[in-house]
Amino acid sequence: MTNVNNRNKRVIKLLCRIINISTQSYYQANKRFIKDEMSQDLIIQEVLNLRQVHKRVGTRKMLTHIQEFGKRIGFQIGRDAFFRLLEEHNLLIRNHRRNAPITTLSKHRYKRYPNIIIGVVPTRSNQIWVSDITYVEVEKCNYAYLSLVTDMYSRKIVGFCLNKNLSAEGPLQALKMAINSSNKAYLQMLIHHSDRGVQYCCNDYINLLKENEINISMTRNGDPLENAIAERVNGIIKNEYQLTIGYSFKTLENKITEAIFHYNNYRKHLSIEGMTPSEAHQKTGDLKRHWKTHYKASTTTKETQVF
Repeated sequence: MTNVNNRNKRVIKLLCRIINISTQSYYQANKRFIKDEMSQDLIIQEVLNLRQVHKRVGTRKMLTHIQEFGKRIGFQIGRDAFFRLLEEHNLLIRNHRRNAPITTLSKHRYKRYPNIIIGVVPTRSNQIWVSDITYVEVEKCNYAYLSLVTDMYSRKIVGFCLNKNLSAEGPLQALKMAINSSNKAYLQMLIHHSDRGVQYCCNDYINLLKENEINISMTRNGDPLENAIAERVNGIIKNEYQLTIGYSFKTLENKITEAIFHYNNYRKHLSIEGMTPSEAHQKTGDLKRHWKTHYKASTTTKETQVF
């Protein structure tokens, strides 16, 4: 073994002389290479650990966590290097688009309310709630419908309900959960914003809002951009937590409860200073957005937008 080691050292010394570098430079470079390889292995393992819970969390969202993780164990990685590393290991999230069931039934006889949150930027929690319904696949190629009530300031989901149909019962139960879990002193100063679907315009839903003295706001023409935060949270819950693979209804209920707990308490948002929704819910004042321009790893790859 000693002879082999001595022979290897002589070969390395000869090669260094040929390419005109010192053996010290060679060993330093080799040490950095090994450290980089180990760092990359640790990064990939940490990404896989994150994705076990946050199934489709975007790369820019993970970067903040990975950089904090790196500081603790002694390595650094930049944005572009992180994107390239994940692309090499096929760990970037691609967008998938397909036809979806219609959840907004806007042709009805009920009163529509104006959009009163245009240009309003909330400065505290329980100032504006946004509500929406999204479909979720269940077993045997059927659908269930998830109603969410989200605080616009903190992005915290304050009410939710999974229903087997598109009746108003699901949104009503989600709203009741939100009201029961909130400080009643804020309700009179609260605005509830939704689309113009029949579930949000029907008498039962409007009466519940009025009974709690909650102000009512609705999109003007069904444009998803007028309820963008609600739409975005829908996508996060369904896609990042992989709730679209056809569980039974009861299993899906449990999965959604678990996903919302993790979303509220562990998922950091670049749009609220890198905090979790539960952390931001306790704050007041402007929350700065911390995202930058997308990095495009290739012409055929586009990272899913993070929130």
